[in-house]
Amino acid sequence: MKRIIGAFVFILIFANTLYAREAQPYAEDPVVEARLLVLADELRCLVCQNESLASSRAELAEDLRREVRNLIRQGKTDAQIKFFLVERYGDFVLYRPEVKPITWILWFGPFLLLLIAVWSLWRYLCMRSDALLQHQQAKIEPLENSITPKD
Repeated sequence: MKRIIGAFVFILIFANTLYAREAQPYAEDPVVEARLLVLADELRCLVCQNESLASSRAELAEDLRREVRNLIRQGKTDAQIKFFLVERYGDFVLYRPEVKPITWILWFGPFLLLLIAVWSLWRYLCMRSDALLQHQQAKIEPLENSITPKD
């Protein structure tokens, strides 16, 4: 029984090594790698969506980094590389998309929602205050009638 438990513990401890992958090699040229890291920090992983391309370990992120490396080696500028990725994957791939009519909702949508929320709260409080005032007046009116002398 001890051997079975020991084998089970051994399997549990070393099971994560089954999922290990070979480390991705850096580019042969350190300048290319440095430029890749700067660009990858400005790009969003399409799988993780809340991680940069530089920090993501998804397979698609590895493919995109490889593609960016190839584009850097071809002599493309950062703007050309971003344009290529936006054409292929849309503005979502950029952490800071350009302000243009199609991305206005990304840039100004949160402020519009905030304004709508503040306006709604203000309207609610005004209506509640009016209702409370009418309720208080309805309570006070019989008291005023009983206090005032009748001629």
